[in-house]
Amino acid sequence: MKVILTEEIPSLGSIGSVVDVAPGYGRNFLIPQGKAMEATKGNIARFEQQRARLLQQYAKGKSAAQALAERLEQITLTIAQRVGESERLYGSVTNVHIAEALAKAGVEIDRKKIDMPEPIKTLGSHEAVVKLHPEVKAVVKIEVVPEKA
Repeated sequence: MKVILTEEIPSLGSIGSVVDVAPGYGRNFLIPQGKAMEATKGNIARFEQQRARLLQQYAKGKSAAQALAERLEQITLTIAQRVGESERLYGSVTNVHIAEALAKAGVEIDRKKIDMPEPIKTLGSHEAVVKLHPEVKAVVKIEVVPEKA
């Protein structure tokens, strides 16, 4: 099934690309989510008329994401966790904890946008990547400290 992408999708292509995808992926995910439209002659003509507006929205979203990224890179989150005798955490710090700490700092970020290769299981300084836009990522500094009893 051929579709026209209406937003950038890293694994497929950029705005305006005509790509071939599995019919189920196109029909059940891309088209209902508004990420693509079926590549018919009428839709291609309609997309060409809307291309400038979509690219302008994309650029506006990118500039907003860059401003937020600059703000996030200034923040150092302090997360208090219970620790055992050998300075090892009970449990771990996950993207949910980081999203909650960011919300307390005044920045609402969806936990799914926080990319961590694995949960944090030790005290000290760590970093997590926040994907704000297909082209914009921010690195958040996290300080894990022992919880006061």
